[in-house]
Amino acid sequence: MFKVPRELIPWYPTIDEDKCIGCGECFDFCKNGVFEWDEEKNCPKVVNPFNCVVGCSACQNLCPQEALSFPSMKEITQIIKKYHEQQASGQEIDKEVKKN
Repeated sequence: MFKVPRELIPWYPTIDEDKCIGCGECFDFCKNGVFEWDEEKNCPKVVNPFNCVVGCSACQNLCPQEALSFPSMKEITQIIKKYHEQQASGQEIDKEVKKN
């Protein structure tokens, strides 16, 4: 099986700033440096998206306002499958990462 470089997998949180109340649960929980605290807006912001562990959505589960979202695992699986197919066939890898 071919390994897909982490930067080609768009698994990281998106923050809905309209829902975020600035409680800091996600920021305090994540030890991977995905978030930085935005003092001006009093909410977290994603600054190192590819530090997020693929498949981990613990911060989303902790958020009392449901202000965090992730792509579906189905979407991520399809992206990984596409890269594996490209690698197996010798095609150039499509490095354009798409996240809805």
